Amino acid sequence: MTTQFTPSTGSEAQASGAADRELVAAARVLLQRMNVDPVDLMTDPVDRPAVPTFDAYIPQVEDAVTPSTAKTYGSYWNRIRAKWGSRTLLEPTPTEIKQFAEEIKANAIQRRNSRGGRGTAENFIAALRCIYRHAEDDELIKPDENPARRTAKPRRQGSVRHALSANQMSEINFYASATGDDPELDTLLLRLHTESACRTGGALSLRLRDLNEDQCLIYLREKDGTARWQPVSRSLMTALLDHARERGAAGDPGGQLLRYRNGNRITHRRYDHLWVRLGRYLPWITTLNVSAHWIRHTTLTWVERNFGFAIAHAYAGHFDEGDTKNATMTYVKAAVHDVATALSALTGEPHPLAA
Repeated sequence: MTTQFTPSTGSEAQASGAADRELVAAARVLLQRMNVDPVDLMTDPVDRPAVPTFDAYIPQVEDAVTPSTAKTYGSYWNRIRAKWGSRTLLEPTPTEIKQFAEEIKANAIQRRNSRGGRGTAENFIAALRCIYRHAEDDELIKPDENPARRTAKPRRQGSVRHALSANQMSEINFYASATGDDPELDTLLLRLHTESACRTGGALSLRLRDLNEDQCLIYLREKDGTARWQPVSRSLMTALLDHARERGAAGDPGGQLLRYRNGNRITHRRYDHLWVRLGRYLPWITTLNVSAHWIRHTTLTWVERNFGFAIAHAYAGHFDEGDTKNATMTYVKAAVHDVATALSALTGEPHPLAA
């Protein structure tokens, strides 16, 4: 018996191709729903740890970061747990993250210096990225599974802070010394920030053991784990040592230096009370929302105008040598004696390290 071969027609071939494409499309949909990458099918399966929920993983991240980071992101992590606590890290989509960010932005507390909640939304995205970055490092998720990577931060606007005028600084110092329940403490704080351009965290973390009396240096420990020896005037060093002796810090070299008269350590609340009080006498402080960070701007602007960018860069404690945008700083970075020279000109006092 002879079997006849009948070649397929063009229409039959097209139908077969369409069926194959539909089958492939269906398979892709199924793999996507199963959260399976087709590339993974080409290799042997590897046991993967279960992806945790936000309730289970956020406490682990809190224990892994610095106390300052945990404080900065803590309120956002609490909101994430309240909304998504029982969900795994892989469940939220980039769209849901954007919606959550808009919700937080809309409910942000409006202050005089608020910018429509943009900063709050930016901090929320940063807090979420911190969680997912740790999850990637722990190999709980893959980089291409990270929804926070595909969610853009709100564009940051420029700072509204600027250097204060000499007259404004005089008014601030006058009312700090003439009002309040502890003008000695407040004037010491203002002088410390003016001479060293330190951040509030650097001032609050200052200890007696951080004072080098012979060379008139203080050891500042500030954000992101940065630390530096910062020159101060001889008169400020004397005032800091007297403060420590009179307020109980002399017997506790490893404890906080700045204290109230009763020996209790000051906190950020002292700064809040100081600027609220000064705002009652100087309304422009309330209008501009002036804080200690404005004094940092003021000092660094003066240093840059009189001694150049490199010395202002070092005076601020910005030792970002790896910044490719500032590669020249590798060669022209200022040393501590350069900073001491600028300080000496600022205070009108000689400094042992000044050139």
